[in-house]
Amino acid sequence: MKIVKSLTGMITVLLFLSVSAFAQEKMTIEEWQNAMNGLNGQKTALTKERDELQAEINGFKAVSVQSIDDCLNDIYSSVGATKNDLDNFRRIVGELNGKIMRKEVPKAERQAELDALKKNKISALPEFFDKVHNQIQRSLDAWNDIAPEKNYTVVRGDCLWNIAKKKDVYSNAFAWPKIYQANRDQIKNPDLIFPKQNFKIPNLTEDEKTQYDKMRKNYKPAPPQQTNKADEPAK
Repeated sequence: MKIVKSLTGMITVLLFLSVSAFAQEKMTIEEWQNAMNGLNGQKTALTKERDELQAEINGFKAVSVQSIDDCLNDIYSSVGATKNDLDNFRRIVGELNGKIMRKEVPKAERQAELDALKKNKISALPEFFDKVHNQIQRSLDAWNDIAPEKNYTVVRGDCLWNIAKKKDVYSNAFAWPKIYQANRDQIKNPDLIFPKQNFKIPNLTEDEKTQYDKMRKNYKPAPPQQTNKADEPAK
């Protein structure tokens, strides 16, 4: 409406200026007529523009505008959800993000929970898309899932081979050199270990796991007369 009023004012000003110019200057009738024709042309153009703007304004007024609630319901229905579904999804996203920030193990379960959220259509909504598909995944990827080193106390009858073979150690007897190298300050001879010695059990790298697994698969038992010194029990 302000634009329409401005155009009407401009038309009035043009007419006023034309009369003032005629009163202040000595013009022939022909010059005055030409000036008036030019001003009338401008008036016609401005009037047309004003009418077009008014028509657009009237068109906008005739458009039915949805309420905010109706708009939100349309958004919810686009993903087959209700407001309660979104509230519940928002809660789950927050809880999962908290678990990852606190590094609540196991990490694999957190990834499975995130994958389930990604498959939910609600995650496609602008409120959740970046959070679920990018931000939380980056936090999960940055989670260092390396287990802390363990310790093992030698008991009578132990040997490095049998210690490495235990399920709660490496589950692979061929990894015994890892224990030996990590405890050289206590183990002078890998064939001789003693009860009550406390050994550090370092984590295996992925390359080491692959190496020792390959050794185990390719292992062929030695002839009966041969013995593996690492098999000798603690005395």
